[in-house]
Amino acid sequence: MIAYPDRKNYSDLIDEAVQNGARQKLACELVGISARTYQRWNEGEELSEDRRIYNDAPVHNKLSDAVRQDILKVINLPEYSTLTPYQIVPTLLDLGQYIASESTFYRVMRAHNQLKHRGKGVAGQRKKPEPLKAAGPNEIYSWDITYLLSPVKGQYYYLYMVMDVYSRKIVGWQVHDCESSSYAADLIEDIAYREKIDKNQLVIHSDNGSPMKGATLRAKLIDLEITPSYSRPRVSNDNPYSESLFKTLKYHYTFPENPFASLNEARKWVEQFVLWYNDEHQHSAIKFVTPNQRHNGLDKTILENRKKVIEQARKEHPERWNGRKTRNLTPINVVYLNPVKERSKSAEYKLQLDKVA
Repeated sequence: MIAYPDRKNYSDLIDEAVQNGARQKLACELVGISARTYQRWNEGEELSEDRRIYNDAPVHNKLSDAVRQDILKVINLPEYSTLTPYQIVPTLLDLGQYIASESTFYRVMRAHNQLKHRGKGVAGQRKKPEPLKAAGPNEIYSWDITYLLSPVKGQYYYLYMVMDVYSRKIVGWQVHDCESSSYAADLIEDIAYREKIDKNQLVIHSDNGSPMKGATLRAKLIDLEITPSYSRPRVSNDNPYSESLFKTLKYHYTFPENPFASLNEARKWVEQFVLWYNDEHQHSAIKFVTPNQRHNGLDKTILENRKKVIEQARKEHPERWNGRKTRNLTPINVVYLNPVKERSKSAEYKLQLDKVA
C-alpha cells in the first residue's frame, strides 16, 4: 500500500480551502498532490499495489559498451582529433571499417562532454549573373584575392587563389605583396597550361575588383579564349565558392594567430594548406571525398566502395538501422554557380496579381 503520512492533514487543508472558495485543482497543487489523488481519498479507495506503468522491454538496438569505447578511442586519436564525425565516418569506410553512424558518434560525444569545436573557431543594383553549370572538372573556375597579415601594420600580403567549382580543387595560387592584374594574368596562364585547358572550354568567375577587370588580365583571357564572368558590385553571395574557401583557410587549425613574419613564410604556409585541402580534406559538398579525388574522377569508385562496406554492415546488424535507408552515396554529377531559384506558388500567384494590376 502506498502511504501518505500527512494524508488526513492534506485532505483537511484542501477541504477548508475549497469551502472558502478556492479551486480544488489549485488547492491540490499547493500541497503537492494531484486532484485525482484527493478524489480517490474521498472515495475511500486504497491502493494495495503500485499501478504505475513501466516499460521494462529490452532495447534491441541499444549501443553496446564495446562500440561506445571504439567511438571514444577513434575520436581522440591524433589523426582524427580535428575532424568531425561527418569526416571521420567516410575515412573509416575507405579503410573498410564501419563503427557507427555520424549521429551515433555525436550522441556518444555529447554523453562524454566532447562536443567541443573540432577545429579553429569562427550602391547601384545590377542583374544577377547568369547561372553556370559544371558537369566535370575544368569547366568553371572561381577565384578571388584575400588579405594575409604582414608584420607591418596597415600593410598586407595578398593571396590569389583559383578553385575548380566542380571538384573544389585549388588549381592555382600565388602570394604577393600587392594586388595586380599582371600577377592574376600570370596565374591564369600557368593554370591553363598545367590543366591543359582548350580554347572556349573554361568560364572563370570573380568579383569586380580592379585586378579582376584589369586590362592585362582581360587581354590574357581573350588570348586564351577563356570566358570571364563577374559578380554584382558589393554582392559577395555571387561568388560563394571562393568566399567559402577563404573561410575554410582562415579557420583552419594551423592558421597563425599572429601576422606572417615574411612573404616567404606566408607562401610556405599556403603551400601546406593547399596540399592538405586538395589531398586530405574530405569536402562535405562532394560527399566527403577530397578535391583531388573528385578532380581525377575517383569519387564514383570511392563512394561505391563505401556503399558496399555499409551495406555489409547492415546485413550483419540490421537492427542498427531499424528499417531506415542507408546514407545517400550517389555522386554529385552537376554543380551550379548562381542557380536560378524556383518561385514558390505564393510568389508566382503574387506575380500574376501584380501583372493584372
